[in-house]
Amino acid sequence: MHNASLLAVDCIIIVVFFAAIAQFRSPLSARNGNLTAAFALICAALVVLLDNRFDAVTLVVLALAVGSVGGWIVSARVNMLQIPAMVGFQNGAGGMAAFLVSFIELVRKSGAAGAGSEQATGVGLEQVAGILGIVVGAATFSGSMLASAKLAGWVHQRPTHLPKHNLIVAIMVLGIGVLAVLACMPGGGSLGWVLLGLSLLSLVLGVVFAVRIGGADMPVLISFLNAGSGLAAAFCGMVIENRLLIACGATVGASGLILTYAMCRAMNRSLLNVLVAADMKGPSPQDEAAAGWPEPTTADGESSAAASEEPPLARAADALKSAESIIIIPGYGMALAHAQFEVVRLAETLSKQGKKVRYAIHPIAGRMPGHMHVLLAEAEADPDMLFDLPEINDQFKDTDVVVVVGACDVVNPAAIDVEGTPISGMPILLAHDAKHVVVCNLDQNPGYSGVQNPLYRNPKTIGMFGDAKAGLTELLAALA
Repeated sequence: MHNASLLAVDCIIIVVFFAAIAQFRSPLSARNGNLTAAFALICAALVVLLDNRFDAVTLVVLALAVGSVGGWIVSARVNMLQIPAMVGFQNGAGGMAAFLVSFIELVRKSGAAGAGSEQATGVGLEQVAGILGIVVGAATFSGSMLASAKLAGWVHQRPTHLPKHNLIVAIMVLGIGVLAVLACMPGGGSLGWVLLGLSLLSLVLGVVFAVRIGGADMPVLISFLNAGSGLAAAFCGMVIENRLLIACGATVGASGLILTYAMCRAMNRSLLNVLVAADMKGPSPQDEAAAGWPEPTTADGESSAAASEEPPLARAADALKSAESIIIIPGYGMALAHAQFEVVRLAETLSKQGKKVRYAIHPIAGRMPGHMHVLLAEAEADPDMLFDLPEINDQFKDTDVVVVVGACDVVNPAAIDVEGTPISGMPILLAHDAKHVVVCNLDQNPGYSGVQNPLYRNPKTIGMFGDAKAGLTELLAALA
């Protein structure tokens, strides 16, 4: 294909790809955005196939078929709770692809370069990009696989801190730097071994990096690794001189970094603080007393004086029946209980009764960016009823009832009242400002932060502790 024609086609595909991304702004257009992006990527693959000569056409077609069918089968079998793990796996697959292509291309070009050529005597952009593609791609692969295993429940999600963890990371980064410099030096007979050592060290770095991040910090890790897979792809595109791969990879990398920044900002923490994953310690009893928290309550979440009142289910139903304004706050517990359909049914039931119902979504709720949006979209929630924290936080004080479903840290007033905790200063959804709060959580245990939630002890809180799906089903029956 002529260079000018190829450039025009590449530009058109890139524009279509950006148009697809623009459609992700709304849940209603996101499905079309996915289809548009898939079309753009298929066109990009076809351009590569038509513009290059392949000796092993059968092998290429077979690889495309196996990858396409395998991806289709996996995605068809994954439920909404498993989506974060699948996203982590896909990040890793992207990193591995970029790593392998960069590795093979550097070795191939080194072997093809004769003594005295520019490749043998100097350091070019392609060589630097290839080394970065190996390092970033390999680290992204191993880190994403570990993150996927954590999200799938195959590995515990709590952070694992190795002795001298920061020192280990620093030594590994230094070792990678040394091997990268050696890979750039002329004389190439041992380049393959140097790149192999660089690859192994990068793979181990990805594991050591990801192992100490877990729980509620997983959305930040996933978005950061997503940026890594995009950057690795962009570096790989430089090695093979493919404009489409550079543009798409850079777009993914930039969007992942922007999302990572937004997630950290929502937690009021720096990226370094999240990635270092400092030990989390809850407030002391003295801190609780200084903040004016109520004394511990009975097992069902009520104060001792209220223990003899009517059951929590009846109180919750009465509060919702008499309410005019209601906000529902979903959290990761909703995903674990598979209760998203019951949550949407509750919202629809209350709306049909003429009540004003909205969903309040915290940016870090769940285990990946947008997790709650995905779950509620699966249950066909009205997207016009979904509001992010900045849009809805000032409305809680005028709300009659807040229904919390599987959320803890994102509604924990300790973030405001107590200093020195992992969530201190983190913006929260101000559920405690409402007239009544119905909590449909499994129990009263702290969330990932380890900080006790005084909302459970608040006299205005009605604790429906237990399985959220079963509790909401009973609540729906009581409202019928």
